[in-house]
Amino acid sequence: MRFPLSRELAQLRKLSKGLKAAYRGSDPQRRVTHFDGWTRRAAAEGAGAADYDHAQTVREYYDLCSEFMVFGWGASLHFAPLSPHESLEESKIRHQRLMIAKLGLCKGMTVIDVGCGIGGPMRRVVREAGVRVIGVNSSEVQLDKAKALNVEAGLDHMVDYLACSFMDMRAIADDTCDRAYAIESTCHAPDKAGAFAEIYRVLKPGALFWGQEMCLTERFDPGDDRHRAIKQELMHGIALKDIATMDEVNRALESAGFQVIEGSDRAVAENSPTTPWYQPMLTRRSTLGNALRRTPLGRKAFIEASRLAEVLRVFPRGSADVVGLMDRTANAYVDGGRTGIFTPLYCFLARKPR
Repeated sequence: MRFPLSRELAQLRKLSKGLKAAYRGSDPQRRVTHFDGWTRRAAAEGAGAADYDHAQTVREYYDLCSEFMVFGWGASLHFAPLSPHESLEESKIRHQRLMIAKLGLCKGMTVIDVGCGIGGPMRRVVREAGVRVIGVNSSEVQLDKAKALNVEAGLDHMVDYLACSFMDMRAIADDTCDRAYAIESTCHAPDKAGAFAEIYRVLKPGALFWGQEMCLTERFDPGDDRHRAIKQELMHGIALKDIATMDEVNRALESAGFQVIEGSDRAVAENSPTTPWYQPMLTRRSTLGNALRRTPLGRKAFIEASRLAEVLRVFPRGSADVVGLMDRTANAYVDGGRTGIFTPLYCFLARKPR
């Protein structure tokens, strides 16, 4: 399939501008090296050291990678159940609309987007349900991007922004939000039950909460060296302090006070026949341009292209190291999916009792 070269060049120029704004004169290469040591620092904390801050690790992960994520994956930075007859982009839209329906969103509600990223789902929620959204994010790089995109979409007046950790949203009063959703965000929580308790606090009695968690499946065998290695690669590359099972997520919700209405791994439960959730990182599902960014060969080529862009000062020096980190993480995603031990699509609906 052919694609317009001018469109790709325009997107590369946009990426260049975004990288320079995100890195703000810092040294990405040094930052990647420091990030790579986070699991060692976290282990030292477990042995008695007290200087490790996992929230800072998560913030650094997104500050480093967000612009490349958007370039390769689009503005909605999450996985979705895939249909054989849809592109990745279409599947994400369908998945977001399912969330809107499950939450029963309607005009006049105030909804909290827990870990809003750059606001891809937020803009669909505002546009299609007419709700007001509070976007919570600890990454100011992502929050600035979300604001800019919301202004561009004409939706900024419907969104309030809160730069903080979702572990401590004290700027939001108790019992004030009608609904909440957390898409691949609370998986980063150092204390999942604590994160859910804080979300519980800000919701009104009777309010619904939708979540999408990255989880280990029942196929994970802690005695299998291969399984443990894949888990460690996933934790390292996605900045996850641990990876919960689906049952552990449910127990954390219940310990926070929520009633779990439903929960399922939508990677396997929604479509028959299903398309593996990790397929876009292996083969082309949409435009050729996106294939060049997502597939193994395309990612390797883009690493080398990024090195050339650094020499030409189109990309900040060290950008290729960020792409290399993301390539390694993509391989871990695929390994987790192929073995069946990992899913990014455990979706639940819970209610705060009246």
